[in-house]
Amino acid sequence: MSDGSTDFYDLDSRLSEDEQLMRDTVRRFVDDKFIPVVADHFEAGTFPMDLFPQIAEMGLLGMHLHGYECAGASATAYGVVCRELERGDSGLRSFVSVQGSLCMFPIWKYGSEEQKNEWLPRMASGEVIGCFGLTEPDHGSDPGSMITRAVRRGDDWVLNGAKRWITNAGIADIAIVWANTDEGFRGFIVPTDSEGFEAHKIQNKLSLRASVTGEFYLDDVVVPESMRLPKAASIGAPLSCLTEARFGIAFGAVGAAIACYEAARDYQIERPQFGKPLASFQLNQVKLADMLTGITNGHLQAQRLCELHGAGTMKPVHVSMAKRHNVRMAIDVARTARAMLGANGISLEYPVMRHANNLESVLTYEGTEEIHGLVLGKEITGISAFS
Repeated sequence: MSDGSTDFYDLDSRLSEDEQLMRDTVRRFVDDKFIPVVADHFEAGTFPMDLFPQIAEMGLLGMHLHGYECAGASATAYGVVCRELERGDSGLRSFVSVQGSLCMFPIWKYGSEEQKNEWLPRMASGEVIGCFGLTEPDHGSDPGSMITRAVRRGDDWVLNGAKRWITNAGIADIAIVWANTDEGFRGFIVPTDSEGFEAHKIQNKLSLRASVTGEFYLDDVVVPESMRLPKAASIGAPLSCLTEARFGIAFGAVGAAIACYEAARDYQIERPQFGKPLASFQLNQVKLADMLTGITNGHLQAQRLCELHGAGTMKPVHVSMAKRHNVRMAIDVARTARAMLGANGISLEYPVMRHANNLESVLTYEGTEEIHGLVLGKEITGISAFS
């Protein structure tokens, strides 16, 4: 398409006026405020917290939740926003996704009315930042084997354990902690200033550097029964939160791919070699065609998820397919784009190597490519390849 559009099938024409407005607002924010500073933050290993108030003001925190001063936006709006955020950086989309889908959603779905009224408005406004404590140092893909324990003591619970690879650990005000109890798996709202709660930032990352990733430890942390999520009664509760977040990843990965594709396309058109633009060579045109086809396929899968979500027929296995496909597609686009930029492709002057590194984390977190493949395998054969 000579106009350079990455929306080859004009899927955004299906967006409502409100959804288009949200898309355009977030796109301007990413272009004007975030992209100019993200390379420096990636290099420094920091997140631009000074932009957090603007993120909250746009109504992005818990935007797909209804009531409790949340925006109540459509699933499509949430997806499109994730796409625009990750076009900036996976760390930006992760920040919003963790706050809304992994921290606010469990309170909204599994919490008491008192908990919802206490926490959700404050989290939607950005007053309170959350983190999601499921993954443990020795239990990633097998959360059912978690060893973090919560034991009743009168009207309180005493928590002991450790959680690792936790986005926002170290800057969060509360942690949604999942623990094993004598009654099964349970979820708790744990203020991070509780006695016995200790968080540390994970250093020396080569991926998601513009994002705060950490670990936290629970040493006889006492929380009252009023801080337990009363409707969360099995491992299915945290897994449902992950399904919410993976929905956003399916869109976000398309955004990362778009950023890499556009960088490669523009570079090919503008850079001369052998007396003509790189874009004039047949091999490069085919690479661009393959990249755009992959992006379009990913966009179609994400759009179909919205339709299934709206019809109330979306299943976790649908999200598994889209997350798995779209992240792999985005990695392939990023690697191709890196090569098409030659030596310049490894420089933070261009976004492709940053996205390529980030996507290695996105491929792993919230269900690895292999685990989602086995989820699909079970759906196809009726036979589970893992416990």
